[in-house]
Amino acid sequence: MDLSKEETDQIIAMAEDIIADRSRYESLMAHRKLATLFYEPSTRTRLSFTSAMMELGGNVLGFSDAKSSSVSKGETVQDTIRVVGCFADIIAMRHYIEGAPLAAAEVSRVPIINAGDGSHSHPTQTLTDLLTIKRELGHIDGITIGFCGDLRFGRTVHSLIKALSRYSGVKVVLIAPDELRLPDYIKQDVCESMGVEYRETDNLDEAIPELDVLYMTRVQKERFLDEDEFDRVKDSFILDARRMGLGKPTMAVLHPLPRVNEILPEVDADPRAAYFRQVENGKFVRMALISKLLQWKDDPEHTMPKGEEPILDPTLHCSNAKCICNQEHVQPRFRKGTGGTMRCWYCDSKVK
Repeated sequence: MDLSKEETDQIIAMAEDIIADRSRYESLMAHRKLATLFYEPSTRTRLSFTSAMMELGGNVLGFSDAKSSSVSKGETVQDTIRVVGCFADIIAMRHYIEGAPLAAAEVSRVPIINAGDGSHSHPTQTLTDLLTIKRELGHIDGITIGFCGDLRFGRTVHSLIKALSRYSGVKVVLIAPDELRLPDYIKQDVCESMGVEYRETDNLDEAIPELDVLYMTRVQKERFLDEDEFDRVKDSFILDARRMGLGKPTMAVLHPLPRVNEILPEVDADPRAAYFRQVENGKFVRMALISKLLQWKDDPEHTMPKGEEPILDPTLHCSNAKCICNQEHVQPRFRKGTGGTMRCWYCDSKVK
């Protein structure tokens, strides 16, 4: 997420203010237009952005299927953004190519919101998660959060861990089968470099009693090379009423959705099940994000991304075939990771 912690807190505070009095914001985006460019299927995120802009009094245009756009004719991401920026004040973009929203932001004259790029990141879901944690527990600092399921490919997990590393006293428990453990680069570049206390386990029952937040994700069968191995572990990561009984009375259960069978319907009636409240929080936080980005658009203090400058080196190559710099004519850029490693500016993958 390119937002600073202070900017993130401002967005969360504004979302809470919207919840307290929606009428004050119902005309804030009058005569403004949001373009939703969704290059891969989405239900919750796309409708959440649409609903958010409508509740602010604005209008929405765009596409929900790239096949209905000029992409089908071979138009590049950056050219699409240059065109759509002529019609809209702000753009929310989901893409199957990792790093595509960042490449789009480099040429856009209007703010770009990353609504998810491949398995890389999902920053607006992260803002939703932070708001939900704040509303459920009253605070973010000092929580113990358990991430359960697919931690290797889950972009929501990756984004949220990065965001939580900015808060003090957060402890992380990583609950996953060996095949789906959190990537080493996130443990090194985020947890270890930022001093986040974490541990790994494959035992959900053992982890639940200490958690303030349990963040569930799907254990996906397609991620396993050996079907017998999947059958061995799949039931170990299903949340049911018995396991809920092991948790604190104040524990909050989150899930980015959609779920399949990793949370049984019997859990839905438990007041600690926060995942549908989490969906509604996503609308409020996106209302705040749209408003703040347009407010900050011409303020140099809020130019994003901040911090380090990308490294240009023609001898380096991103190792991720799904990265924008390996899919389109985007100049490869790099950054230094921990331990002297080099990583792609767009997708965080190791270079070769």
